[in-house]
Amino acid sequence: MAKQTNIRLDDEIRAAAEERAKRRGLSLQGYLADLIEQDVNESRAAFMAGAQAFIASYASAFEEEFGEDRYPGLPTVTAHEATRDAA
Repeated sequence: MAKQTNIRLDDEIRAAAEERAKRRGLSLQGYLADLIEQDVNESRAAFMAGAQAFIASYASAFEEEFGEDRYPGLPTVTAHEATRDAA
């Protein structure tokens, strides 16, 4: 559900924003909503890219240090044991 948000712009900025909105065939409200959405999505994308780079850089170190425990509390089974038991 969309929520209404009010902002204050000085006259010069508002006039420039209205002109840009008009050139894009948008209302001022639509133009501002698009700008905010684009900024939020770019920030989210930048964060996710950074997180992926971090994981890629340190995944082997984490695996060495902590291993992979998908089922805490259950006995640990190595990959070799799992493939041997499956055969």
